[in-house]
Amino acid sequence: MTPMVDLVADLGEGFGAYTMGDDEALLEMLTSANVACGFHAGDPRIMDATVRTCVEKRVSVGAHPSFPDLVGFGRRAMDLTPEEVRTDVLYQIGALQAFAVAHGTRVHHVAPHGRLGNLVAVRPDYARAVVDAVASLDASLVILAQDGELADAARARGLRVGIVGIADRAYRDDGTLVPRSEPGAVIHDPEEVARRTLRMVTEGVIRSVDGTDVEVACDTVLLHGDSPGAIALASRVRAQLLAAGVEITSLDKVLSGKGV
Repeated sequence: MTPMVDLVADLGEGFGAYTMGDDEALLEMLTSANVACGFHAGDPRIMDATVRTCVEKRVSVGAHPSFPDLVGFGRRAMDLTPEEVRTDVLYQIGALQAFAVAHGTRVHHVAPHGRLGNLVAVRPDYARAVVDAVASLDASLVILAQDGELADAARARGLRVGIVGIADRAYRDDGTLVPRSEPGAVIHDPEEVARRTLRMVTEGVIRSVDGTDVEVACDTVLLHGDSPGAIALASRVRAQLLAAGVEITSLDKVLSGKGV
């Protein structure tokens, strides 16, 4: 059977007069987008423009909710209660839904950002809070996550889950990411990233920092657009997948092909 995968990236992560990444170029390579919802990045004008362009490029729109941390770009730990996480996530998805409806589309998935995204993989209370927010709003939304507490909690509530592979980040033996604060957490060599991506998609494994092949599911590959050479790296990854006969397609088609 032909392997299939969705390609997603975090978009709309500027704020006011500040921009981050080349969203226009990146959108040419994507099938899905995680759109910042205003708490770590993004503002009403940027959200509106990003959703409009996604519709023009036929790229599925997803919400990228975060801790309320504009200064730290959502990458700092915050001592929020689960109820604060639930309502903050609900608020952010709702904001993006407004722009999606205004442009004739809908929010297709939810992908927690940054430190929140890391914590929902290991904290059951935060994972349940995100799932509660999504399930109460729209149970057809797909949860994008790595294997862990959020994926488990979403499946337990009957929500669809898309597992994210992050080829330019180093993995530990337990399948979690090496924190950005540690050396070697981010991989910059395009050839290595492309090789790692292909193995994730076609073999279901990735090499850990300790040299062990770790089993990883991969329904969608996250392409980062906010680092030097990001567009060239994303282009190399896409080309490698296509050359290997991988079908790059929508997340819905990928999950349907797996019976999800």
